[in-house]
Amino acid sequence: MARETPTAPPPSGEIQSQTLVVDPGAYTIKAGLVPTHDAETEPECHVIPNCMARSRTKHTYIGSSLSQCNDFGEMQFKRPVERGYIVNWDLERAIFEHEFFDPKAKLYCDPASTNLILAETPTAPSALSSNADQIIFEEFSFATAYRATGPSLNSLNPLPPSLAPSTQPSPPSPPSPTAMSLDHPSPQPSLPIEIMLLIDTSHSHTTITPLLRGSPISRAVRRLDIGGKHISNHLASLISLRHFSLIDEPHIVSQIKEDACFVSTDFANDLDRTWRGTRSDRRVPTPDIVAEYVLPDYEVLKRGYMRRPGGVDPSTVIAAAAPPPPEREEAFPLSNERFTPPELLFSPLDVGLQQSGLPDTIMQSLAQVPEALWQGLLGNIVVVGGNALMPGFVERLEKEVRMLAPAELEVRVARATDPVGATWRGGRVLAGREEWLGRMVVGREEYFEYGEGWVRRQFAGRRWPSKAGEEGTET
Repeated sequence: MARETPTAPPPSGEIQSQTLVVDPGAYTIKAGLVPTHDAETEPECHVIPNCMARSRTKHTYIGSSLSQCNDFGEMQFKRPVERGYIVNWDLERAIFEHEFFDPKAKLYCDPASTNLILAETPTAPSALSSNADQIIFEEFSFATAYRATGPSLNSLNPLPPSLAPSTQPSPPSPPSPTAMSLDHPSPQPSLPIEIMLLIDTSHSHTTITPLLRGSPISRAVRRLDIGGKHISNHLASLISLRHFSLIDEPHIVSQIKEDACFVSTDFANDLDRTWRGTRSDRRVPTPDIVAEYVLPDYEVLKRGYMRRPGGVDPSTVIAAAAPPPPEREEAFPLSNERFTPPELLFSPLDVGLQQSGLPDTIMQSLAQVPEALWQGLLGNIVVVGGNALMPGFVERLEKEVRMLAPAELEVRVARATDPVGATWRGGRVLAGREEWLGRMVVGREEYFEYGEGWVRRQFAGRRWPSKAGEEGTET
């Protein structure tokens, strides 16, 4: 265990020629190697399953090796992340060693000559953060590292195009420059983004984080314990109750969710449109919602697909997949199963969770910041995470937040250009700017000399510049 000392900090460790940027999500790891001295390159973001899986034939897969599996039937998964936090470092270490430290791995690197940027949730307990620091420096032996909150890294990405400021002329008597920067997006905002409200809706939970100049406003961070896992579980329950038992098929259920689920912008109306009536008064559901899902058989068809009435939906079927013969096909209808599970994000009480829905939670977060910041936050709501890919999510969220927000304030919600890899891409921006990176990282020698408590405070207090050439600060 590293010792504690009150000694003043020395300069950070020497910056290495490459940086491993890792966003260890509960469902997938987003990772890639970024050259430190070249901010213009476009390194690839690798999406790696963050799990160890065991097939019904007793074969074990770890991380990216899961892509070699041809039969996901009755697959059992073990994940190192629970409720959004890394709680099983033995398993996470095994995945890291397979993906980053094996000489045959695509992202192989020598930790002793590599910088590390590791993303974590802004609500992570300090004990778990200290565990991560211990693994980074004592087990992996990275030369330098920076443990950053995911929302802070997202503030280094440009705003989505739909949040670009209008080209209307400024009013004749504008307020002070400071007020302008907080109340209205800049015409060409520098990085980090001056002000934004980040919604990260991922596998295990959803977080709401107001950011000012790249730093989370900690007292206003809110967490909703609904994520993609809960949506999948609810979908599995509905399908198992009405059609096939898929409780033990989480991989298939996740694919059904990705292919078929959407967020209804008018839930009550869509329920009525899919109602089949009573025995004495049968009704035909609206065909633009009703569909069929064809299950994979892992012989002819390796992945299932959604089929609209009258044929295959070209947006969801895999091009290389050939449908099985009709006599061997296993398919079932989907109606309100397509939009009922995602409704949990807006109504957690549907599954007995005593929490407010996402729009109300956003307003609870705003209540913790000065009202002078509300326009800037409501006007720059950015959604990231896998659930952001569901059709209708952004439209529904904007509609409901607008109903709750003060009428005189503009509400704008946009999905990040790459919602799954957005946090990683923010880390890539930081990794490509050597001067910024040098201000943020802590060296391995510093860790052993000054202790994990000092390192934790450094990671919590360091800030990157809000403008080019501006010094970062420490708190």
